Amino acid sequence: MENEIGKILDKLLDDFQDKGISRKELTKKISELYFEDIGFAKVDHHRKLRRGFPEVIFGANKTKHQTIEIAKSILKYSNKLLITKADRDCYIDLKKDFPRLNYDDLSQCIYLVPEDHDNNLKDGIVIMCAGTSDIPIAEEACISAYMMENNIKKIFDVGVAGLHRLLNFKKEILEAKVIIAVAGMEGALPGIVSSISTCPVIGVPTSIGYGTGFKGVSSLLTMLNSCSPGLSVVNIDNGFGAGYIAGLINRQSTI
Repeated sequence: MENEIGKILDKLLDDFQDKGISRKELTKKISELYFEDIGFAKVDHHRKLRRGFPEVIFGANKTKHQTIEIAKSILKYSNKLLITKADRDCYIDLKKDFPRLNYDDLSQCIYLVPEDHDNNLKDGIVIMCAGTSDIPIAEEACISAYMMENNIKKIFDVGVAGLHRLLNFKKEILEAKVIIAVAGMEGALPGIVSSISTCPVIGVPTSIGYGTGFKGVSSLLTMLNSCSPGLSVVNIDNGFGAGYIAGLINRQSTI
């Protein structure tokens, strides 16, 4: 891939040998590959080498200018970009410079993948949610795991208010290598899924629910207190975190 860090380093060294850039410029560009200080952010270009995935931008509470400048910095050394909790205005401005950029209205994710990204996607990840209102967080998990080169099986609206809907997908549950279960309200879905599956389950509590749900605290506590082994839990509305963990787990899976 033309903007992989290794190939960028090779080109820099070739340019230096051919006297296309000075020693000072070479040193500056190599130092930027570690992290780049752009004033309001220190962009971690080295993360892809450490984790196999570039730094992800959390779009909430950033100005549009900040988000765009961080994104441009990341795309100097990465062929992937993910911005979570982002608005469409930010996407429209970024797309002027990066026409292949995508925006998902449900999850509010801006993302970019290389053209050959879908050629070798790995099966194994199932992402489900309890209710239709939980789909935005589930979709954030889907996009995050997809960007880590996974083919995602989606099972939506299978909450405990109608348990027969969930049991209709027992085959998919038993064949999964890792499952993400997203739920608001009382948050019971992940514990039930964990009790009938054979793989790790990642619970994602959402802030969906009535007053005593306390904006996701109730579903979070349900998942944390589950007696079903093999269930881990991320923070409220953290679809990205769940998708990232699922991607790491599925990367290690050889069964």
